[in-house]
Amino acid sequence: MYSDKVMDHFTNPRNVGEIADADGVGEVGNSRCGDIMKIWIKVENDVITDIKFKTFGCGAAIATSSVITELAIGKTLTEAEEITNQAVASALEGLPPLKMHCSNLAADALKSAIEDYRKNTATTAS
Repeated sequence: MYSDKVMDHFTNPRNVGEIADADGVGEVGNSRCGDIMKIWIKVENDVITDIKFKTFGCGAAIATSSVITELAIGKTLTEAEEITNQAVASALEGLPPLKMHCSNLAADALKSAIEDYRKNTATTAS
């Protein structure tokens, strides 16, 4: 059974969409369950100022994508990288054991977007 918080983020997901001129984009997928998550970030002075996502997957995947955007916005890149799958699950007041992998995907998608940003800024700086 899903918590009310999971159901809220599933039925009313926050920050859905794309950022056309994103500073970093991360995409992860899990072939076992078929969930695919893509996260776009805008960064100013090392802080995530905007974040959007698109997720193809189950209710838990959509909820974890939504909540990680709320956890990450306004954080420095270092703080955002420290958001764990456990923090995602806790923010949703828990996930069923069979859905915990969704919280890993959300954390991994965010980290992937940050890595992409760092790769892009290292390329433009040289």
